[in-house]
Amino acid sequence: MSAPFIIPQAERERLLANGRLSAAGEELDPLPVVKLFTPDADATWLLTELDPDDPGIAFALCDLGLGSPELGSVSLAELASVRGRLGLPIERDEHFRPDRPLSAYAVEARAQGRIIT
Repeated sequence: MSAPFIIPQAERERLLANGRLSAAGEELDPLPVVKLFTPDADATWLLTELDPDDPGIAFALCDLGLGSPELGSVSLAELASVRGRLGLPIERDEHFRPDRPLSAYAVEARAQGRIIT
């Protein structure tokens, strides 16, 4: 069984920097920083920021594989406990390279019923 996802320090710092800007009231539409997914289910999360007051909470485009992706906050602790159909934990997509802001992923995900990366 693979290890649960780990967010590397450089990506964590980018997520926190986005979170600080958002908390300061800046209008953001950043590129996603981290893509998480279930290797044995259809769920995907594109994280853009961490709450600077509670870094265990991320803002993301969330797709639970039910056909209705949405933007919202997610608990990293809860994600760490998620298992897919075969019992595999969520993984970080190490090869993900965002090419557009989160809003563009959200528009396409809503139109397609799933996140397309």
